[in-house]
Amino acid sequence: MNPKKQALGRGLSALLNNNDNEILSELKNSSGKSAPGTIANIPVDSIIANPFQPRQDFDEDALQELAESIKQQGIIQPVTVRLNQKGNYELISGERRLKASKIIGMDMIPAYVRTSTDHGMLEMALVENIQRKNLNAIEISITYQRLIEECQLTQEQLSEKVGTNRTTVTNYLRLLKLPAAVQLALRQEKVSMGHARALINVKNVQKLLSILDDIIKRDLSVRQTEQIVRNVGDTIQFEKAKTPVLPAKYNKFRDQLSKLSGLKTEIKKNSRGNGLITFRFKSDEELEIFISKFGNI
Repeated sequence: MNPKKQALGRGLSALLNNNDNEILSELKNSSGKSAPGTIANIPVDSIIANPFQPRQDFDEDALQELAESIKQQGIIQPVTVRLNQKGNYELISGERRLKASKIIGMDMIPAYVRTSTDHGMLEMALVENIQRKNLNAIEISITYQRLIEECQLTQEQLSEKVGTNRTTVTNYLRLLKLPAAVQLALRQEKVSMGHARALINVKNVQKLLSILDDIIKRDLSVRQTEQIVRNVGDTIQFEKAKTPVLPAKYNKFRDQLSKLSGLKTEIKKNSRGNGLITFRFKSDEELEIFISKFGNI
């Protein structure tokens, strides 16, 4: 048996406890290409690069380690491709696996074949990459920005898709406001995101770059950096978001609810239209009275 094919099948077989013929379905459509929705062995050289790939830096040592792992264990997780309008396989996700497979000279690679619009392909590629652990902070920031701008997502929708909170998304997006020198230091992992978050508050660019130089030369901790920034005394003060003023009809309705319930009532609404109505009670007795009025509604 060809050793390249043996390595390829072994990983999937071990993972899924099945034989190659069952796992690596060779269903074909009329064009001779593997049909969307299948997992198939396809030629490595037939896969063209994903034009929407957000990853820009690949660690050569890590790629070599992955290549050696694939050589020994085979491909555990298939790459994902789509059939484009020209009938070519276009990579959606799995570029590191594809690159590593090329390093060891593999002819074929297992792949999920699926259909995808350009918009859907971009979103899938971006979200798939952002959930990995080896993107640097700037790559994550750029990816968040692309998801917002090119996929027309709000920060709230983005946070749901990538499985993080909105504050984290906001913190990453703020990194893109930093001078190029700081962004480069982040990409090269000379400074951490904690350092960058402290630096972003310094208004004077020259002072900011001077602190950056100190961080790198003196190997300053995030806490030391924060202290230096506080001592600079030239930081940006971010105002808290103002609560939108409620229209008169909402205030009138609030007062009616308060009078009807016998409890202090508040209506809060943010700029995105989300909000809540709250009733405040000071004792069990007040709560019992409230329940007696509305408990049977």
